[in-house]
Amino acid sequence: MGRRPASFSRVAQPVRTLWQRFAFTALVLAAFGLMLLGKADIVMVKRLQVAAVDAMAPIIEALSHPAAAISKGVSTVVSLRDLHAENERLREENGRLKQWQHVANLLESENKALKRLTKHVGPPPASFISARVIAEAGGAFVRSALLNVGRRNGVRRGQAVISEDGLAGTIVEVGELHARMLLVTDLNAQIPVLLGAARDPGIMVGDNTNLARVLYLPQNSVVSPGDLVITSGHGGMMPAGIPVGTVSAVTESGIRIKPVVDWTHLEFVRVVDYRMQGVIPGPMDPPPFTVLAPDPEPSLVERLGVTRGKTER
Repeated sequence: MGRRPASFSRVAQPVRTLWQRFAFTALVLAAFGLMLLGKADIVMVKRLQVAAVDAMAPIIEALSHPAAAISKGVSTVVSLRDLHAENERLREENGRLKQWQHVANLLESENKALKRLTKHVGPPPASFISARVIAEAGGAFVRSALLNVGRRNGVRRGQAVISEDGLAGTIVEVGELHARMLLVTDLNAQIPVLLGAARDPGIMVGDNTNLARVLYLPQNSVVSPGDLVITSGHGGMMPAGIPVGTVSAVTESGIRIKPVVDWTHLEFVRVVDYRMQGVIPGPMDPPPFTVLAPDPEPSLVERLGVTRGKTER
């Protein structure tokens, strides 16, 4: 290669020196100018921006397909891995449910045999109407709620109010178009209950908080947190076996019960007439609900949510 002319080197050297010295400043000024040009409300600039985006859109779309395909492939592999683990878990769960189904069938047969032997008389047929909670009266001295059914719908004092989880309260006041429900946590609520597997009897009373207490338990009662609390049927107001709550704490000061009903999401309830004799009807109380056809008593298998011949997931 030949050498460059000396005149070219003499001209290029000062230009290179000036560019190295002011390159950063020139780039900053160019960037600032482009920012001002982009912020200016000029029709030509807008059109150039739209044209540039339109020109780049097919390229961006073409580049997005491989990325989407790779992402989909990764998701498929992860799903297959999770599906295998879930399949194994469902196999184990299905095996356990089959064992429980067998136990439930045996218990159901034994229960039917014992009922025939003792000439068991079941509870009277119950009837109900559905209602909506339209207002809540909460405070330091009262825990109640208003329902949109009343005397004209057949609602009477003493009827139980049941949610999808269990006992919510009882009817204490009835108007022509409304009824007031006393919650199980109200200070005036007193419900005969049974606690735990030992079915120790007691009285659950409210204290206007989110929890309730249990009084008058036998001296040798053994109660643990998590034990189920159900109605005992004593007093003739409602039948036995309705879930009321669970034991939340056992301390020296007493036993605390957490109700099964979530008051913050209580919207629809059932007002149930069990035709019990614990509440004497008043002169203004309407006749009981009409029962068209009593439902047959569900079997133990149905109550466990398992049908014969198959297992529900």
